[in-house]
Amino acid sequence: MLLLAVSVFLALLAALANAAASVLQRRAAATERVTSSGRRFSWLTHLLHRPVWMWGSAMLVFSGIFQAGALATGPLAVVQPVMATELLFTLVVGSVFFHRRPDARAWWAFLSMVTGLAVFLILVHPSVGTTRVPVGRWVTVGAVVLAAVIGLLVLAARLPSSPRATVLGTATAFGFSGTAALMKDAVARLSDGLVALLTAWQTYGVAVVGLASFLLLQMTLRAGTLVASQPALTLGDSLMSLVLGAVLFDEHLRLGWLIFPELGALALVGLGSLQLARTPEVSGDQQGQVW
Repeated sequence: MLLLAVSVFLALLAALANAAASVLQRRAAATERVTSSGRRFSWLTHLLHRPVWMWGSAMLVFSGIFQAGALATGPLAVVQPVMATELLFTLVVGSVFFHRRPDARAWWAFLSMVTGLAVFLILVHPSVGTTRVPVGRWVTVGAVVLAAVIGLLVLAARLPSSPRATVLGTATAFGFSGTAALMKDAVARLSDGLVALLTAWQTYGVAVVGLASFLLLQMTLRAGTLVASQPALTLGDSLMSLVLGAVLFDEHLRLGWLIFPELGALALVGLGSLQLARTPEVSGDQQGQVW
């Protein structure tokens, strides 16, 4: 229980760092969406020269460190859903940034997400499984996830703004959950020494998949509003992490008839994330201007 408590605490710190990064990078990305010359990927070059965007990137580094610690001490099926609290921290950070007190709608959304997440984790009660995954299992699961992401990207290219942001958000969520799974497997190698960690293919997999997911996130933020993408990001990451935790790390989940109240709890999380995405503190919508 102590290790699980440490894992949850570190996951909350990672979510807080992600929230700070989100506020900074959404501001930079939205500004670039307005000023970009229209050339493909020219926006990315411009972002690299924006201090706000770089500070946001630095916060992601801290988030990664806290997340690695959380994954080393707890199951994937717990860490990633807890990191959905990023949206709650974004509400707090956004409120401080804008010097604005959240309204009743924001607090109801906050309560909905917290209640749904707590009930879901209590019901599903994921157990700690293995810490290392056989290569063969990685090949099979990785191929399926990669095919799903490619399919979502192809679909997104054919859709208008809001649906495209939703589909891209789902693809991004799959990428982030895959990154977390690779990170959990990589961190387990640290028990064999630093050299084992630095020479493990999983370590470099984290870098590659993490960077690809990060770029997908930038595309998602540019594709449409936060309202369109955030529920897919939140629920997609949580659900895929549950699947990867069970399939890759043998984490046992309580399902059966409990799947119905569990889905109800997830629906509360989704509704809460949707409403939080509409709040000015989270979306950055101030006086009609959206970051």
